[in-house]
Amino acid sequence: MAQTSDLVCVTGASGFIATQLVKALLEGGYRVRGTVRDPKKADVLRGLDGAKDRLELVAADLLDADSMQKAIAGTHVVMHTASPYVITVKDPQRDLVDPALKGTEHALAACRAAGVKRVVLTSSCAAITDAPDGRVLTEADWNEKSSLTRNPYYYSKTVAERAAWAFVEKEKPSFDLVTINPALVIGPSLIRALNPSSGVIADLLNGKQPAVVRLEWGIVDVRDVAKAHILAMETASAKGRYICTAGMLDMSSLVATLKKHGLGKGKLPKLSLASPVGDVVAKIFSYTQPKGIGQYVRTNVGGKLIYDNQKIVRELAMRFRAIEESIVETAADLAKWGHVEARAA
Repeated sequence: MAQTSDLVCVTGASGFIATQLVKALLEGGYRVRGTVRDPKKADVLRGLDGAKDRLELVAADLLDADSMQKAIAGTHVVMHTASPYVITVKDPQRDLVDPALKGTEHALAACRAAGVKRVVLTSSCAAITDAPDGRVLTEADWNEKSSLTRNPYYYSKTVAERAAWAFVEKEKPSFDLVTINPALVIGPSLIRALNPSSGVIADLLNGKQPAVVRLEWGIVDVRDVAKAHILAMETASAKGRYICTAGMLDMSSLVATLKKHGLGKGKLPKLSLASPVGDVVAKIFSYTQPKGIGQYVRTNVGGKLIYDNQKIVRELAMRFRAIEESIVETAADLAKWGHVEARAA
């Protein structure tokens, strides 16, 4: 759908997913405008191949509608990735919901004013469910349980995506909307900051998990998430939501994979609580954890998580990296950035 002569805007361009997306767009020959809070602190983006000639960085704030209007003006496609990803916050409304919801509304209003052709919104599997129950989950499923007091990050992603679809339905803008709903995103990072998803692996390698419990995740490599966004932009027939995951992985399998590759020696949990009794123990222990993490454990431990990724495979011809490969590369990258001891990874 998009041509390399088109100007593609990536909001929140300095984030974990967005930096890989900007990199992939530049490698594909696209012209890119990235929004960041402070362009002077975006050296990682300026150092990418092709950045000198085809990357423009502009300052924008999700809560400032005028800044979003200026940033998006003149662009053909917008990749709206900007949204807070924090599990525990002091004020869920202020710290999560307002930036996610108002930021999305401001971005879409700016897209309408600019005559953008397509918007690709970075949503999340958090908008699909926050409590796995063994059902096969598809793009037709919505998270209806999260709230400001229960898994507020999940809630922020859900209300933001719902608002995006409501905007399109009500305003009937010139652009069409496609959402990418990634599961737990791991893989090598272009930025030093540790994202919460890769933090799952970092905690295991650093010996912060006392036991293996029954937690499951959908897993996807950050480079594949970037690829999915570009496919959603380039495929004229793309429509609706797309669950983006390479497959499912439980904690027992994750620990086994790390052991197989000689990672986390002496740090990985040796005790297994992967049982119904262990679920109860994990829930009790969760009350000693930060609030957001504790809520996540209580709503997810013991649940069977199954995502159906066939829509993205069928309609966008998406092909995913092997999960084991992504885990190994994530561990090496965590050591590179100093998030784990080099000998642990």
